[in-house]
Amino acid sequence: MYACAMHRWKFAAAVVAAGVLPCSACDLCAVYNASAARGENNAGFHLSLAQQFTHSGTLQDEGEEIANPFHQYRDSSITSLLLGYNLNSRFGVTLNVPYIHRSFRRVEGGVVENGTESGLGDMALLARFIPFRVFEHDYSVSLGVFGGVEFPTGDSDRLQEEVNEVEVPGAPASGVHGNDLALGSGSFDGIIGMTASGRWKRLFMSVDTQYFIRTRGDFGYRFGNELAISGGPGAYILFKEDTTLALQANFSYETKSRDRIGGEKRDDGITTSWYAGPGVVFTFGEHFSATVNADLPLRIYNRSVQNVPDYRLRGGVTWAF
Repeated sequence: MYACAMHRWKFAAAVVAAGVLPCSACDLCAVYNASAARGENNAGFHLSLAQQFTHSGTLQDEGEEIANPFHQYRDSSITSLLLGYNLNSRFGVTLNVPYIHRSFRRVEGGVVENGTESGLGDMALLARFIPFRVFEHDYSVSLGVFGGVEFPTGDSDRLQEEVNEVEVPGAPASGVHGNDLALGSGSFDGIIGMTASGRWKRLFMSVDTQYFIRTRGDFGYRFGNELAISGGPGAYILFKEDTTLALQANFSYETKSRDRIGGEKRDDGITTSWYAGPGVVFTFGEHFSATVNADLPLRIYNRSVQNVPDYRLRGGVTWAF
């Protein structure tokens, strides 16, 4: 689903700058510099470019894989430009501008259809706040919250397919639906969440929780509310003052209520999914950072017939000014 895929990027808030406080050991300097490179430090701007690619080639019916004789699939690529500004060490804002490209093959009304959809997605504006943080030589703890609004800037025309959908008796079921291809929701939606992280020497743990509150959009269509929780343990394998490299085991849980058209619940779509995979975080100096993650599905439950993800690849770079 577009709404799930678009919001895998994390939102952090400011921490104390490396150049402001003296540090007694190189390890502590490395922690500060890594935070600064991710745009989590100092007042000022930070710019990120993030990319997520999802291949959905497995056809499922009620959570169980079924034959896919027509090779139905959906490939979704989302490129996000994020411009952030930290007002001070605790408050910040971020504007997320996504560009979406999707290619697909499906059976619609008994006819095999190949096509693409691309364009601007729904932009989001978020405010971030860190109410609690502790940075010491051997350990650190941070807790942040965020909230904001997603704007209906993406093209929602594909949602009209769901309103006008007519089943053809005896025709193969389609695994790619209009709501899977729509670039936007046509609605103003709310986003709330929190982030938590802790470090002990070179070991760390991070958890992100996000909840999306959907409203009715174009054509009377309303995406279901979503809860996404992700994170896991990791370790720094390179921990120098000017360079850090960390490996992390990421786990994700996502659940989504059923979509509605004119107030009536739909009978298709992904409702619950679990993912796991490796991640890499690299920082250089006080300005540059990069991340790469792979998400492999452990279990996906869906209603009716649906193409579900086989894998997701995520990556991004950040430059803090």
